[in-house]
Amino acid sequence: MRKRLALGGAVAAVTVGALLVVQNSFAATIPSRAKATAAGCPAVQIFVTRASTEAPGTGIIGSLATAVTRGSTQKIAVEATDYPALLNPYQPSVAAGTRALTEQLTGEVAACPGTKIVMMGYSQGAHVIGDVLAGTGRAAGFTRFAAVSTAITDHVAAVVLMGDPRFVPGKSFNAGTSRTKGLFARGAANSLDAFAARTRSFCDTGDTFCASGASIAVHLSYTRKYNAVASKFVLSQIGG
Repeated sequence: MRKRLALGGAVAAVTVGALLVVQNSFAATIPSRAKATAAGCPAVQIFVTRASTEAPGTGIIGSLATAVTRGSTQKIAVEATDYPALLNPYQPSVAAGTRALTEQLTGEVAACPGTKIVMMGYSQGAHVIGDVLAGTGRAAGFTRFAAVSTAITDHVAAVVLMGDPRFVPGKSFNAGTSRTKGLFARGAANSLDAFAARTRSFCDTGDTFCASGASIAVHLSYTRKYNAVASKFVLSQIGG
């Protein structure tokens, strides 16, 4: 209950803060799966899962997808995850996102098995991505999901998480300054260790969600601070 209240208490701060103010025009350019298939499979498919309270589309982390697309020489398609992205109630929203992203991921692999997949998510979006890749585990109050099979995840070339509420300190793939765990830190049974070489998880000290701190400002700072290094990482993973 204490965790749920802490998360709910942040709703008001975020709602009047930057997440609802930011509108990403890039979302309007997202190709539908039908258009992408009709034109032929892309070399790279980016799935973007937005943060809590953001309007449908790619949200603030869509700027990272834009940077990767502009920096690559390959044909890249970008698609947002269609899910509620609610902070209250949070748990059902995460479950809906996990279902939606699982469907996106498995559908892409079936339609375009030669396509390299990139997954990027902010805040609740990062939570959703982690649950798709590694499973939910024993997280109290959350619908349990098993990890997607390796036959699917073997197609994932890069994963970028920003402000992940399931952040675990001390992992080799962590980036940023945080040394404390998130509100819903992952257990060993559903860790992202198998994806370490393909993942960067950005979390800074004081972040309300990924570091169990008290700063919404820190939570909203990642694309501004880390897009350049995150973009470079993704480009290296997909081959430029």
